[in-house]
Amino acid sequence: MISNIVSWISDFMYGYLLIILLLAGGIYFTVRTRFVQFRMIGQAFRAIMEKPAGGDDKVSSFQALMVSTASRVGTGNIIGVSTAICLGGFGSVFWMWIIAVIGAASAFIESTLAQIYKKRSPHGSYGGPAYYIEAALHSRPLALVFSICLVLTYGFGFNMLASYNLQSTFASYSFYDPDLTPWIIGLVLAVIVGYCLLGGGQRIVRVTSVMVPMMGLAYVLVSLVVIVMNITYLPAVISRIFREAFDFQSIMGGFSGSCVMYGIKRGLYSNEAGVGSAPNASASADVNHPAAQGLVQVLSVFIDTLLLCSATAFMCMCSGIEPTEALSGAPYVQEALQSTLGMFGPLFITVSMVLFAFTTLLGNLFYVDHVFNYMFGHTPGKCFMIVYRIIASLVIFAGAGLSADLLWDIADVTMGFMTIINMPVILLLGKYALKALQDYEEQLRRKDTPFFCAKEIGLPHDVDYWTSKPLR
Repeated sequence: MISNIVSWISDFMYGYLLIILLLAGGIYFTVRTRFVQFRMIGQAFRAIMEKPAGGDDKVSSFQALMVSTASRVGTGNIIGVSTAICLGGFGSVFWMWIIAVIGAASAFIESTLAQIYKKRSPHGSYGGPAYYIEAALHSRPLALVFSICLVLTYGFGFNMLASYNLQSTFASYSFYDPDLTPWIIGLVLAVIVGYCLLGGGQRIVRVTSVMVPMMGLAYVLVSLVVIVMNITYLPAVISRIFREAFDFQSIMGGFSGSCVMYGIKRGLYSNEAGVGSAPNASASADVNHPAAQGLVQVLSVFIDTLLLCSATAFMCMCSGIEPTEALSGAPYVQEALQSTLGMFGPLFITVSMVLFAFTTLLGNLFYVDHVFNYMFGHTPGKCFMIVYRIIASLVIFAGAGLSADLLWDIADVTMGFMTIINMPVILLLGKYALKALQDYEEQLRRKDTPFFCAKEIGLPHDVDYWTSKPLR
């Protein structure tokens, strides 16, 4: 009964509500920013190389990018893409691209707003949607609702799903016992993550800064090898993607199971543009201008979907293995790689999933740590954090043995509630991010080193972090 209720809510959310909200919002921001996600992509690369404005002990743009990418880049890049192709068809890939391309503009707006409305503390800066909801809309109740949704999404829904997806990659091995192995893997993963959590946020930043680039690069290289080895399939694959993406008769005949639905669901789960998660990491970066960090988050969306999701999609679709509902999830990816690379293929996917799941879990719990600071108005006490981390580890353990369909639906619903709150808010507040972008571009045209002060461009005085910074 619970599974049916959660599934119905998920179908209702993604039937029209979220699709209209995400597409309309993304298109609006793309037009208003004059296609910032393409126009300023070069500046985005330059921004990630900048040193922290407050010194080397502060969080840099690159580190904030790695934390947000650690959460974005995860099991969804492998299992999510496979599920979308097996259940929605090749056309799902096209709709993943669309939600990433236009969603990148939404990611720019929300991350710039997080920088504008962030707060300072002795340990650095912090912020996120909860902070700009309260500061700009003066609605702490709505900010608390969003915070609760974030805890449910990243502390429970996503982490249970990541745990399940990880253990599911072991199903192809002879030692796998469906009644016992998932719980053993879940226990090992929970213990490792729990140990890392005891090191606090700075350890998470350091670990992800090293692991994310390494695992992402290795994954893309192997994907390219597989695609090149099956290059003769590529023209037919590309043709089929576009043919199925625009097969409107089939789409409207069963929208809840169409390529549009699965493409947007799994694309949003993977890149999180507009959800309101990445701004929590963006606010921690110590930069001279909010728009610079907004551009950095555009890169994070592109890395996640246009690079890593596409890598998974093409190496699966070019393998010659036909996707079916029975292969949905890890089996399709493993069979696709095994057909090309032999037994190395499934082993590589297992290793990739271990690294992807681990960094996803750390990135997710980094967000939850920050939102607890907002909910309590201060850093929670040591006893509370120990209890919370034990619960977080138990959730990871439990997720390994639950139903895949239920876990996907729970993750989709909790993420959907975050998006339903965050997207209308950034539509209301987007004008401030647009002013920041205009100021940033004007300074770049003058060949100045961009420096932001809210008073100079007439932003509200409750932007205390930037109004307290000295004028040049």
